[in-house]
Amino acid sequence: MRNTPPPPHGDGPETGHIDTFEARRPDSRSGVQAIARAATILRALEVAPRGLGISELASATGLPKSTVHRLVTALAEEQLASQDGEGRVRLGNAIARLGAASREALGERLRPVLVDLRRRLDETVDLAVLDGGAVRFVDQVPAPRRLRAMSSVGEVFPLHCTANGKALLATMPADQVEALLPTRLERFTPQTIVSRAKLLDELAQVYETGVAFDREEHTEGICAVGAVVGDEDNPLAAISVPVPGPRFYGREKELAEAVGGAATAAGEALG
Repeated sequence: MRNTPPPPHGDGPETGHIDTFEARRPDSRSGVQAIARAATILRALEVAPRGLGISELASATGLPKSTVHRLVTALAEEQLASQDGEGRVRLGNAIARLGAASREALGERLRPVLVDLRRRLDETVDLAVLDGGAVRFVDQVPAPRRLRAMSSVGEVFPLHCTANGKALLATMPADQVEALLPTRLERFTPQTIVSRAKLLDELAQVYETGVAFDREEHTEGICAVGAVVGDEDNPLAAISVPVPGPRFYGREKELAEAVGGAATAAGEALG
């Protein structure tokens, strides 16, 4: 039999009384709504590395300008957003700190999947996340070979000419892709795709197959295969395998199947 605590202030029991957090905090629903609206603003800024004005944010989120202004002020006080002299709003420094902690945790949770893929292919395996208008490497399991493709953890690469970058772009709607891509696509090698139309066509193919390729588009002599961990509604990261050209050509199908399977396993590991 459970002991019943005495009623407050010595009063007798009240019929229908529900002593819950919601009942004691009638404004809790509006608080949840404010958090949801703030999250909407942060997501809009995530795909706008050059920043957005208050009116642009209102248009992107569907929120009234007065609400956006109030929430941006509150986010800026917590360093979750910042506003420059021209009134453009960007993600704040606190987001970078939170992101760094999140990326470290993500790498630790997915490390067994990365190690297993490296063992299967005997090639370097990378884990990367979207970072503004670029892709940032957050973990790596190097291949035990003298000739191997390597990049440094923490290094930032462009989206349009990397396998992991294209895999992430393919999950996004066209307006987000346009917001993330630079005005002019930089050419890194003779194979780099610098035509917007051609890149969008390739992203459509990546969306259908779930696997993206970099055929010496960022670095001559180095190819890669990449796939997204998550889905189009929640792309968390991208797994990629960079391979020296001589070991890549003729193995595309094998590499694609292995990387795609690893991305699926990673998604399951994250629940």
